[in-house]
Amino acid sequence: MDLQSPKPLLVGTVAFVINGVATVNLPGGGRLQARGPAQAGQRVFVRDGAIEGEAPSLTYTEGEV
Repeated sequence: MDLQSPKPLLVGTVAFVINGVATVNLPGGGRLQARGPAQAGQRVFVRDGAIEGEAPSLTYTEGEV
């Protein structure tokens, strides 16, 4: 039985990388750090502090319902 909810998959842009740890800027203005291969300026998928891969470069839009 899984009592914890799954971690969300986030997407962001790598600001910089120091010693294998990337600082990722999120579209809504947040920032996080994640482990994994990445280069500055690259769009990446991040889950639970780990880079899962490269993300496509899409335009971010925000809407209200």
